[in-house]
Amino acid sequence: MLEQFFELLKKKPLSEQIIEKSIDSLLLGKQMYLNARTALRTRGNIELAKSVLAEDKIINKSERSIRRKLLTHFALADKIDIGSGFAISSIVIDIERIGDYAKNIADLALLMEDKYNCGPFDERIQKIENDIESMFDKAVKAFEKDDEDMAREVVSLYKAGISYECTKIKDAIIKEDMEMSNADAVVTALYLRFLKRIAAHLFNICTSIINPFPRIGYKEK
Repeated sequence: MLEQFFELLKKKPLSEQIIEKSIDSLLLGKQMYLNARTALRTRGNIELAKSVLAEDKIINKSERSIRRKLLTHFALADKIDIGSGFAISSIVIDIERIGDYAKNIADLALLMEDKYNCGPFDERIQKIENDIESMFDKAVKAFEKDDEDMAREVVSLYKAGISYECTKIKDAIIKEDMEMSNADAVVTALYLRFLKRIAAHLFNICTSIINPFPRIGYKEK
C-alpha cells in the first residue's frame, strides 16, 4: 500500500499530465491527417488508410483518459481554474473530431482505391493540404507554450484562406462543367469538407488560447 502511495508522489502533477497527453493526442491527430491524405492522394495505399482507422481508436481512448484526469484534478486540487478546465475539455473534443475527419478521409481512400483524381483543382487542394499541415505545427506550439501570437496565426490562416478556398472550390464543382468523372467530383467535394472541418477544429483549439471559455470558436474581441 505504501509503495503505491510513494509511486503516486513521484508522478507529475495531474495538470502537467493533462497538458502533455493533450499535446500527444494533437500530434497523433496530425499524423492521422498526414497518413489519410497520403493514402487518398498517392493511390492504392490501402495499408496506410487502415492504419488511420486503428489510430482513431487510440485517440478516442486518449480523450477518455484526459477526461478522467480532469475529473480527478477537479476533485483533488485545492484551487481550481474552472475556465481553464472547461477549455481543456473543449480542446480534447476538437482533437477527437480531427481524428474522426482523418478517418473519414481514410475511408474515402479505401473506397476509391487507385481511382481518385481531383483534376483541375489539384494545385489548389495541395495548397490547402499544406496550409493545414502548417496549422497543426503552429497549433501544437501555441498550445504547448500558451503562445497567443502563434494561435492568432492559426486563426488568421483559417479565416483568410482555407475556409474560403474550400467553399470556392466546392461551389465550382457544383456550378461549372469541369473535366472530372462524377465519382472524382463527389470525392473531391467530400474531401474538401473534411479538410475544412479539420482546419475548423484547429481554429477552435487556438481560439481557446486567446479567448475566454464563452468565446471559444469565435473571433477575438
